[in-house]
Amino acid sequence: MRIVIALGGNALLRRGETPTAANQRHNVRIAAAALAPIARRHELVISHGNGPQVGLLALQSAAYPLDILDAETEGMIGYLIEQELGNLLPDLRCATLLTQIEVDQDDPAFDHPDKPIGPVYAEAEARKLVVERGWHIAQDGAFFRRVVPSPEPKRIFELGVIELLVSQGVIVICAGGGGIPVVHRKNGSLSGVEAVIDKDLASALLARELKADALLMLTDVDAVYRGWGTSGASAI
Repeated sequence: MRIVIALGGNALLRRGETPTAANQRHNVRIAAAALAPIARRHELVISHGNGPQVGLLALQSAAYPLDILDAETEGMIGYLIEQELGNLLPDLRCATLLTQIEVDQDDPAFDHPDKPIGPVYAEAEARKLVVERGWHIAQDGAFFRRVVPSPEPKRIFELGVIELLVSQGVIVICAGGGGIPVVHRKNGSLSGVEAVIDKDLASALLARELKADALLMLTDVDAVYRGWGTSGASAI
């Protein structure tokens, strides 16, 4: 079988954890142990979230736009996943691939930022960042987080390379953080844009285009619910 697995952000950093390299490696090691039995038996493509990581990088470096920081997190997180999987499966081949994904520059998401990234802030600190950096913020429980545009993914430019690698038995880590959002200029060239694509939407597109047999979206909820948000909600 060909399986696409989307690792939620909690597979890298659990809720409330400090975003240290040691914490992220520990969590990736746990995820790798769960993925290893699947990788031994099936064709495997792995995607992952990057919300905490890209938000932290943006806080540390105002000089780089989000598309470049998206690329940076793909390499950083892919390195951790690739290494921990390799420690468990030394005979299998694994590759991390920077993945450009086309979005529509007229997507309404650019006028309505709503995807949270980065750490949580108290309201006073969040308001200060709005003034200092021009960020958009939104409430997240008792705290606030930065929100950015999250346009819909349209096309995966490296799809042919991914298909080639998978067909040769390589475990591919790609479309990390939803991929690197790019648009076509009028002259046909590509340009990155300030956005973060939803990882699950990008993973679904990836699974469809690769004609995968299954798409697994792994997160930290206790169950999938029937009638979610109602008094009659029940776990499936």
